[in-house]
Amino acid sequence: MSKLVIENVSRVFPPSHKGGQPTRALEPTSLAIADNDFITILGPSGCGKSTLLRIVAGLDHATAGQVLLDGAEVKAPGPDRGMVFQSYTLFPWLTVAQNIAFGLRERGLPEAERLKIAQDWCQRVGLKGFEKHFPKQLSGGMQQRTAIARVLANNPKIMLLDEPFGALDNQTRALMQETLLEIWERERKTVMFVTHDIEESIFLASRVVVMSARPGRIKADIRVDLPYPRHYTVKTSPAFSDLKAQLTELIRVEAQTAAAH
Repeated sequence: MSKLVIENVSRVFPPSHKGGQPTRALEPTSLAIADNDFITILGPSGCGKSTLLRIVAGLDHATAGQVLLDGAEVKAPGPDRGMVFQSYTLFPWLTVAQNIAFGLRERGLPEAERLKIAQDWCQRVGLKGFEKHFPKQLSGGMQQRTAIARVLANNPKIMLLDEPFGALDNQTRALMQETLLEIWERERKTVMFVTHDIEESIFLASRVVVMSARPGRIKADIRVDLPYPRHYTVKTSPAFSDLKAQLTELIRVEAQTAAAH
């Protein structure tokens, strides 16, 4: 059975003002994601990528359809789904270790156990020695490592990432992509990762799902047959270039459609 099943999920937002028209953000969308899959979701701006992710997270509700995680319907946020946003969403008054341990504290774990788990995750994501630093003392990449560690400390069944590296410079972004893949390979999590970056989507994914211009629907579901572990040199391979050309054309057509409306 698939880890995550999205069944005919659609989202219509009500009019923003009296006499306005409702907005169809997402056409009925179905997607099955297997255990340990790394799915990237690619599409033009406003195509419903983030809306779909928020519905899976339980932060938004589908107008129709349902989301099942291990056979149970998703109706609200829960610790079985960990969400990482583009903005780092760290608590500025808490240290790195305290931020990572925040969800554990909410769940009532004893302080000694929380501290041990937080220190362990600092080690795993390359933050050893920064446990007592505050977010403002960290680079963007280190803040995002903290946000990822905070999610993983709760041991979710699935990780949901909404353009998590979008605010980083290119060099830091490339490093964070490799870091995330290392964590994914080691922890064997199931991942849904929203991005508008074609190279990023190929480099990370076992499957790339391409969405159409709004109202969003799945236009293509493409398996990425590049071996793991992946190093940045894979981006120079012919197979990578072929996938990039295919996806660029798919996105170009949808971007033109979006611009025409």
